[in-house]
Amino acid sequence: MNMDVALLPESETIMEFLGVPFYDDDIFKMLFRYLLNLVVVTVIVRFVYYKHSQSKDYLFTFLMINTMVFFICFTLKKFELGLGMALGLFAIFGILRYRTSTIPIKEMTYLFMVIGVGVINALSNRKMSYIELVFTDLCIIGLAAFLENIPLLRRELRETILYEKVDLIRPENHAELVADLQKRTGLKLSRLELGEINFLRDTVSIDLFYYPHEQTLPREDCIEVTMRTQKE
Repeated sequence: MNMDVALLPESETIMEFLGVPFYDDDIFKMLFRYLLNLVVVTVIVRFVYYKHSQSKDYLFTFLMINTMVFFICFTLKKFELGLGMALGLFAIFGILRYRTSTIPIKEMTYLFMVIGVGVINALSNRKMSYIELVFTDLCIIGLAAFLENIPLLRRELRETILYEKVDLIRPENHAELVADLQKRTGLKLSRLELGEINFLRDTVSIDLFYYPHEQTLPREDCIEVTMRTQKE
């Protein structure tokens, strides 16, 4: 094993292996920045995104992509990156696509958020103080939480069903229609949309709209049951 001892100007010594030092003071910066980054992303993913979506499908993706982006950017920070290289790095992340299924636009927005948080926390330098860095992270968290709690922007899911009680679609029977649908589906509905009516088969297509966070939670000893055809 080729072990070299490099003499520093301050008469300090540092161990090297194949020309690469074993230790660098930047390890403390990396650990602190990654801890701050992880706290911010955890708050966004767990207490903002998951609280309102109740979906675990993208939790692993958000956390792992953020971590990978952070360490890639922190590593590249050691080199002199020009503007062209930095834009090229963003272009690489911009062409990421998952072939298994289409990512909804809201999840894509959160994906961009966790990528952006990783880049900001990794590439910030001495020109940006820690107070400014923390303030930036808090602004991202605060804006996401604020927008999620605005009634107009709350995530609304839709289920399409075929309903056999055609007589209840009459305006004077709408209250009974809503009560029957909520009783049979167990959902607290926000609104309905009547679709195609088939009098030959006595069926009507109805779109049920509801907010996930307003639904009754299942018992703790019950397994998770989800709807495969959820749409926004």
